[in-house]
Amino acid sequence: MALTDTAIRKAKGREKEYKLADGGGLYLLVTPAGGRLWRLKYRVDGREKKLAIGSYPEISLADARRRRDEARELIAAGVDPSREKQQAKHRAKVNAANTFGEIAQEFIDKRRREGLSTSTADKSEYYISRMGPAIARLPISEITAPDLLAVLRRIEAKGNYETARRVLQLAGRVFRYAVATARLASDPSRDLRGALTSPQPKHYGAIIEPKRAGELLRAIDGYEGQAITKIAMQLSANVFVRPGELRHAEWGEIDLDGGLWTIPADKMKMRRPHQVPLSRQSVELLRQVHEISGPSGYVFPSIRTSMRPMSENTINAGLRRLGFGGDEMTAHGFRAMASTLLNESGRWHPDAIERALAHGDEDRVRAAYHRGAHWRERVAIAQWWSDYLDQLRKGADIVPFPDREAG
Repeated sequence: MALTDTAIRKAKGREKEYKLADGGGLYLLVTPAGGRLWRLKYRVDGREKKLAIGSYPEISLADARRRRDEARELIAAGVDPSREKQQAKHRAKVNAANTFGEIAQEFIDKRRREGLSTSTADKSEYYISRMGPAIARLPISEITAPDLLAVLRRIEAKGNYETARRVLQLAGRVFRYAVATARLASDPSRDLRGALTSPQPKHYGAIIEPKRAGELLRAIDGYEGQAITKIAMQLSANVFVRPGELRHAEWGEIDLDGGLWTIPADKMKMRRPHQVPLSRQSVELLRQVHEISGPSGYVFPSIRTSMRPMSENTINAGLRRLGFGGDEMTAHGFRAMASTLLNESGRWHPDAIERALAHGDEDRVRAAYHRGAHWRERVAIAQWWSDYLDQLRKGADIVPFPDREAG
């Protein structure tokens, strides 16, 4: 005889537990303490087994019957519902541990070990943080394309189209890493191709005219802000490394007596160590900053703590304070200034200039050859460039570059 809610409510505990059958293997187990527990008795491969469904009244009679029917469908399909329940618990536990945030950090840490530069790794962590804590806490297997698109639309709503694009690219790499490590079936970001607004190409503001460069250098010399910021701008002009490479420079990498700065591979965009020959002027600037931040740690530390490098906005903020807008000059613009004026001078081999700028060479054999073949020329370039900047700074008549044929 099938159970009723009235019969269940009247069931009281006895000296020993007893059962109230409902049908189809479903029964209510009443404990001596008065607990009422749903159980399902069934057979798999001739063996009798039991499945715990839950307790009454949390699981109503109607719910218990529905779950019984679902279990019997599994049995008919050759699936053991008890084993399926255990596997579901395991999957839920694994999913709870495999959040998007945890897997993203694991992916970035893996790339750090493979030689990813510190600045690029920091940017990767920043882009992941832009997705927000809600996404970070979600099991990665539960994130859908609409979830991801909603995050990207919020970034786009602020006009940050390039940031949205980079977030999507990095998220896709994290999802594909999760697929490769058997924690995700497919990458949901692949369905969002073409969904974002295409950002306009970004060009770094850069002064590339000799006369205007001289005005810039004189303005920097007259900078009245933090001394360390002033030296950072002066050194940027002389060594023309990437802004992140300058900010993360450490005293242990610099040989002042030998006039050499060796940037390790993990700080380089191309993930190859880079040697920067230092002119007399660059060495003098470094000796000045050594009195402020030396002899160990970051050459250009944060004003808040010596444990962190100078902010990526410091040099740009200094340039703005001097009256140079972002469309005219940026921290990155010192590289364009050097590249343009060095090439226009006609004095140096283009490959030597490319090596000085630490641009990549996909032909590794050619790149290795040029590292050795152009080192002496690069040392000469470093000193000539600083001397040329001094000439521009003085505002003297600009000596015209020689014809390329005259070499």
